[in-house]
Amino acid sequence: MPVTDTIADMLARIRNAGMAKKQRLTMPSSKILVAIAQILQDEGYIKSYNVLPTTPQKTLQIDLKYTKERHPQLVIQGLQRISKPGRRVYTRKEDIPWVRSGLGIAILTTPQGVMTGRKARQLGVGGEILCYIW
Repeated sequence: MPVTDTIADMLARIRNAGMAKKQRLTMPSSKILVAIAQILQDEGYIKSYNVLPTTPQKTLQIDLKYTKERHPQLVIQGLQRISKPGRRVYTRKEDIPWVRSGLGIAILTTPQGVMTGRKARQLGVGGEILCYIW
């Protein structure tokens, strides 16, 4: 079954795997999903990711990160898709939102690539707000 919104599908898979306490999840890969996975790894929300060369399409494999407590919880507490195929949400560099007063991240796609809201503010670029992670 073809998926219209691959980013929303990725976020739903991460949320569902976290609720089921899975260590690893897989999904069909694309350039933007790999860029989002790279940001999640750089920000410390996931352990790692790999792109597997399967046929007919490459597969993105993500290793989730859990807290080291008596009852481990997923490091990612919440995910929210902002810009959707039916309603795109764009922002200027001055209006890039702070997620949870700086405790979360906003992931944007800009003319200079996919990046966090903090990096977009530093570079002085705006773009499309893909999602919030906290």
